[in-house]
Amino acid sequence: MSTTTDTQVLRPDRKKSRLGFDVLGLGIALVMIFPVYWLVISSLRPNREIRSYDQSLWPTSITFDNFARAIKQPNFDTAIQSSLIVSITAVVGGMIIATLAALAIGRFRFFGRKPLLLIMILVQMLPPTAMLIPIYAQLNAMGGIDEYWGLIVVYLVSTLPFATIMIRGFVVNIPVELEESAMVDGCTRFGAFRRVIFPLLAPGLAAASIFALVNAWNEYLFAYILINDNSKYTLNVWLMTFTTERGTDYGALMAASTMIALPVVVFFMFIQKKMAAGLTSGAVKG
Repeated sequence: MSTTTDTQVLRPDRKKSRLGFDVLGLGIALVMIFPVYWLVISSLRPNREIRSYDQSLWPTSITFDNFARAIKQPNFDTAIQSSLIVSITAVVGGMIIATLAALAIGRFRFFGRKPLLLIMILVQMLPPTAMLIPIYAQLNAMGGIDEYWGLIVVYLVSTLPFATIMIRGFVVNIPVELEESAMVDGCTRFGAFRRVIFPLLAPGLAAASIFALVNAWNEYLFAYILINDNSKYTLNVWLMTFTTERGTDYGALMAASTMIALPVVVFFMFIQKKMAAGLTSGAVKG
């Protein structure tokens, strides 16, 4: 009886505590969402309203002329092509190499395995600007300036440590017995990986691919330094063309930024479902 009474007494406090955390979480979510909301709303405002000192949370008039001007901006199609080539190649190549590296580190014992993991963690702590000059000098000597492959290598290498460590965490949690059982049943090592290990790695691959895509799609500094040809600008560098000697076309700039953000959002929504499906299919019963 006493336990039941204590539980009933504590319930109101727990409800108040939970309500407080819900309100706090909602407030943080609103603060984080507001810049995105302002970006989208500004892309629908006329330029005169954007430049006005009298701002409101909702535009007094909505226009799609900003999007039309953004699409008509020179090199828009080539910028999309450049971003797609660089991002897709970097993500696919990075996931393949990171998966192989994670399998090697997670499944095999070799000399220098632990120092290698430590080095990958330390590399993640280095700021990109600290490596800019050495990377530029090396790519310049190799002829990689103004070439897609030079930027792809930079993005691929920059995501490898994090992706490898993340995928390794999934690899070490998969029982070796599952792979051995598949091989006993007649599968080759590659067949065991494809039918048993790969489905269980799906959540890790999805999360790592999101990180790699965001890193490659939204990166500006290396793309600006390593690519000088206007016809090879990525989308983030292409946004500079909205600022000229006459000023900045803020409406078109906001519209272009909104369009650039959409592919990452769509990719994340698609991969999010795959992550949930991967977690369900990767569950080990018994």
